[in-house]
Amino acid sequence: MNARRLAYASFSIYQDVEPPEFWTDYFGVPPSTAGVKGQPRLTRSGRKSAFPWRQGIWSISSKDVVSSDYLSPHLRYLVSLLALPRVDLRAQIERQHAKVRFFCYWNNADGNRVPDVPPDIRRMSEATGIEIDIDEYR
Repeated sequence: MNARRLAYASFSIYQDVEPPEFWTDYFGVPPSTAGVKGQPRLTRSGRKSAFPWRQGIWSISSKDVVSSDYLSPHLRYLVSLLALPRVDLRAQIERQHAKVRFFCYWNNADGNRVPDVPPDIRRMSEATGIEIDIDEYR
């Protein structure tokens, strides 16, 4: 997919208790991005960054998988892929003092688009401790 998307989403976990492999095993899905605090970070070009990871991260994105300019299909893809909700996810988040979020990219250059986060995903996120962060660009 080379076309510029007007929307996409990612699911990210930020914490320093467990290595990224913990989350890969937990979800059964390889991440789009993963890193350990203090370890070298690779740039998009594949070069080693002068700046290491500031904190641990495990993240997966819908950007290159879902072809839609609306958030709902991107969020539903991530929820399905990760088999959310999970009974023990909130306990894992609390045990690891993690910050977990859906990061939603929303291009609204014309100012006439409203982000479409389904109510069931909002409720599930709130109950689980997952923040929904909509980054709107105008």
